[in-house]
Amino acid sequence: MGPLAGIKIIEFTGIGPAPMAAMLLADMGATVLRIDRPTPTDLGVPMAEEHEFTRRSRAVLNLDLKQPAAIALALRLIEGSDALIEGFRPGVMERLGLGPDVCLSRNPKLAYGRVTGWGQQGPLSQAAGHDLNYIALTGALHAIGRAGQKPTPPLNLVGDYGGGALYLVTGLLAAILSARTTGAGQVVDAAMVDGALSLMTPIYAMQAGGRMTAPRGENQLDSGAYYYEVYECADGQFISLAPIEAKFHAELLRLLEIDPAAMPAQRDRTGWAQWKELLTERFLTRTRDDWCRILEGSDACFAPVLSMAEAHAHPHNQAREAFINVGGYTQPAPAPRFTATKLATPRPPGSISVAEALTAWDLSPAELQAAIGS
Repeated sequence: MGPLAGIKIIEFTGIGPAPMAAMLLADMGATVLRIDRPTPTDLGVPMAEEHEFTRRSRAVLNLDLKQPAAIALALRLIEGSDALIEGFRPGVMERLGLGPDVCLSRNPKLAYGRVTGWGQQGPLSQAAGHDLNYIALTGALHAIGRAGQKPTPPLNLVGDYGGGALYLVTGLLAAILSARTTGAGQVVDAAMVDGALSLMTPIYAMQAGGRMTAPRGENQLDSGAYYYEVYECADGQFISLAPIEAKFHAELLRLLEIDPAAMPAQRDRTGWAQWKELLTERFLTRTRDDWCRILEGSDACFAPVLSMAEAHAHPHNQAREAFINVGGYTQPAPAPRFTATKLATPRPPGSISVAEALTAWDLSPAELQAAIGS
């Protein structure tokens, strides 16, 4: 089920963006087979299998890729695949005998997806790193934080998942479409530093246009503006405001019963501190739930700041079934949604047998055992 039904993908186990990309593709209906190491590694933060939400909806085939029989089996699977995902340092797949030249010679239509932090070339390509390091090189990390404070790590959303997984998925889908038209596969070099930098394009545009030139935390979108800010409530909870446009700003003031004539103009930066003081005091007079009753659903561009423990219970998320239960755990539902193609409910990690997955490659368990000598 799903718009990618019939697409077959081999995923070589990794951390961060590689399993996230594979999850997104599997959620949309692709059959993904993950090739894992026989023994655990010390990469990333170890978790129990049932907690590895990004590894849902695919089977795991444990192979010792140092053994010729395992490499031969991997190549056989790659021959019958539309795409491949790997997230090793540049050169690792080549040393295993599974580099792009070898794989594309066996499957000329293959979309060969490579996701790394620094990319396949460049002076940093062989250096270790994580999300925070990659976004540091793009200007993104420097721009995130409050005035007078050091840059704030935005979880690992910008590098690993925004700049890495999403750009890898986009590149793979483009390469698959291209191969169907031209008959020629290709390598997709998805570097997190490139993807994060691409995400910064509109922010660089704002800088070029003179709208992002103040120090960190003093611009419109980085907590500098009072109308794009988070405020504390009487109960210690928080709400968010983002009425950038004049008509939405006017609606906020109407609902808060504030006379705009008594305050500086919205775009007057010299008055932002005065506005922040007023709104800080105003929001401290009621609880978050009180403000939700007054502002939520209006055009004031308002939303409560929910914790992860609270988000699933919000009426909007419930109405959209934005969370689902997979294997006894509440987690985000597949996205995006499609009008003509229903998505299957994700399956928990470890719930799909290798035998079931191998039917897509016309490989029987007996052939598997013969190939790996087990």
